[in-house]
Amino acid sequence: MTHDFLSSDAGAALNMGADHCPFIPVFGPPAVTFERGSGVELFSVEGKRYLDFLAGIAVVSLGHANPVVTSAIAEQAATLTHVSNFFANTTATRAAQRVNALMESCGAGAGQVFFCNSGAEANEAAIKLARKFGGRGRHRIVTALGSFHGRTLGALAMTGQPAKHEVFQPMPEGFKYCEFGNLDSLAAQIDDTVAAVVLEPIQGEGGVVPAPEGYLSAVRHLCTARGVLLIVDEVQTGFCRTGRWFGFEHEGIAPDAVTLAKGMGNGMPIGALWARRDIAAVLRPGDHGSTYSGTAIATAAVLAVIDEMERIDAPRLAREKGARLAAAVAAIAGVDHVRGLGLLLGARLADGVDARGVAQAALDEGLIVNAVTADTIRLAPPLVVSDSEIDEAVGILAKVIG
Repeated sequence: MTHDFLSSDAGAALNMGADHCPFIPVFGPPAVTFERGSGVELFSVEGKRYLDFLAGIAVVSLGHANPVVTSAIAEQAATLTHVSNFFANTTATRAAQRVNALMESCGAGAGQVFFCNSGAEANEAAIKLARKFGGRGRHRIVTALGSFHGRTLGALAMTGQPAKHEVFQPMPEGFKYCEFGNLDSLAAQIDDTVAAVVLEPIQGEGGVVPAPEGYLSAVRHLCTARGVLLIVDEVQTGFCRTGRWFGFEHEGIAPDAVTLAKGMGNGMPIGALWARRDIAAVLRPGDHGSTYSGTAIATAAVLAVIDEMERIDAPRLAREKGARLAAAVAAIAGVDHVRGLGLLLGARLADGVDARGVAQAALDEGLIVNAVTADTIRLAPPLVVSDSEIDEAVGILAKVIG
């Protein structure tokens, strides 16, 4: 990798040819090149310090280079990293048991886990589970407009953002969309061709939009009455991000299946589909798989994350730090309101204030946030963020918004 690429000054030249950037240009030129991190802090190759209030998009919930997770990965790497799925390994088995125990303690019931590498893969597995459950002719899935479920072709088709579909048409068939938060709109889409409903407790990429109070509970009753699965996408909301272990807990519902990723590995690429045992039983040997399903090194990170989140009472931290951050940001002139739960927050800016411009100005001042929509800044710092770091970040936002 050349010095030109590592230098932030080379950003404008990136993605113009192989001589400048080694990556396929799906992300655009990088704004900064980082070389190390610690807790909530990141440091660029030039040595500049940044506060990471995006956490790798709700991934490093325990902070960068977390010593507990780092130690677990290193120890596992020196013991066993991977075996094929012709066999089991003790680390993945324990991780699946721990995920199941969490689900049971959160009221979802007894289930089984399929490990994969990402949230998109978890949602692909959920699509196949729903289709196998429904059978031929009853294979359709209803999702919400504004949703986001991944970039793979099936997960993208399930995503309720038609603009993202256009350049990849024709999309896979079998998906219907409803208005998020509108029970009548959802009910109108459920007919005898529908196998499942897939919803996020908070639409993260849709603008950090929480489901209205009572909505998920009503959806649960509707799905039960209609005999269709309720699958909850917890890729961004899961693992304590909202102030509970999972977003569905806020409504006290029991999903039939849940998709997970992001915070469960604290940066180690891993995702999972959890399904209640009777639902999971519809998938048989050969129906699905992945080379890296349940690889030991990735599931070692999952075990360490769960242990550490339990030790520090991460749901409480998300609630307390989220309340402090939300109140302080809401008081900034130029912020219309703050929405979200825990430490997954969206700051809706006043009319005429450009979120993209604010995010760039914040980055210049050493604060990482992102413009999740044209008028909303997403705030999702690590759950271990300190009060002083919150105050510092709010000060930067007040400066760049005002």
